[in-house]
Amino acid sequence: MDNRSDMKRIIAFDADDTLWVNEPHYQNTEAEFVSLLEDYLPPDRASKELFKTEMQNLAMYGYGAKGFMLSMVETALRVSGGTAGAETISKIIELGKALLSQPVQLIEGAGAVIGQLSGRHTLVVATKGDLLDQERKLAQSGLRDYFHHIEIMSDKKEANYAKLLQRLDVEPKDFTMIGNSIRSDIEPVLNLGGCAIHVPFHTTWQHELVAAPKIDNDRFYEVGSIREVLDIL
Repeated sequence: MDNRSDMKRIIAFDADDTLWVNEPHYQNTEAEFVSLLEDYLPPDRASKELFKTEMQNLAMYGYGAKGFMLSMVETALRVSGGTAGAETISKIIELGKALLSQPVQLIEGAGAVIGQLSGRHTLVVATKGDLLDQERKLAQSGLRDYFHHIEIMSDKKEANYAKLLQRLDVEPKDFTMIGNSIRSDIEPVLNLGGCAIHVPFHTTWQHELVAAPKIDNDRFYEVGSIREVLDIL
């Protein structure tokens, strides 16, 4: 397949686990969190309870480290029957703060790819998460100046992308999304008539997992690493 003439106006990148490492930090934080609850639940049960709380809270807190921290506090209070003391809650808050202050580690090759593409295309960041945290990571990444537009989205559904395309004044056929999540980065854009490049990351948040779909679409590409994006664009 070769629809590269459709991929020249706007190239949008997801950020977390596409440009820089993110999910492993959450998994490390979760491992420390469940260890705090070992007097109440085994680790696998504690993880399931935390995920249940996160899903219940998504509509209220959105995505990102702050919502994750609040969900950890709520989970600890619930599974402990309200007996988790001030020391435990304080430790959870410290875990959340440590997550928010993680140094940015670029995915190997991301900087070089962005640098090369910026001379040929209009680049955009289209990511979801906490506004201040994503702005911090983008500033620390050293990539901010390469992007024409930054869109920190409350969610990544078709309606969210449609609003982004309207703001950018671009037709779907002239928009390409690059990201690691089939659910959030690929399917909504393809459904709108855009192009999409899937760059898998070795670790994916449970909420973003989908049963390995076979995408039969000549506007869809899958690569093994972000460097391979250059072979397409």
